[in-house]
Amino acid sequence: MTTPTALEALWDIDQVADYLGVPVQTLYAWRKRHYGPPAGRVGRHLRYDPTAVREWFAALTREAA
Repeated sequence: MTTPTALEALWDIDQVADYLGVPVQTLYAWRKRHYGPPAGRVGRHLRYDPTAVREWFAALTREAA
């Protein structure tokens, strides 16, 4: 859980791809299918909240168990 004084910077698509170990094109494909971690636009750039990415991944692992 983050606090107002300990906010992490938003991740770009390359950082999310590295974290998840998938190609950037996979993230774009997932986004078209309304799958994957939630992203928002800042101008024309996609940005991801690192906490939301981690929570999305944790939910996947819980579902698989």
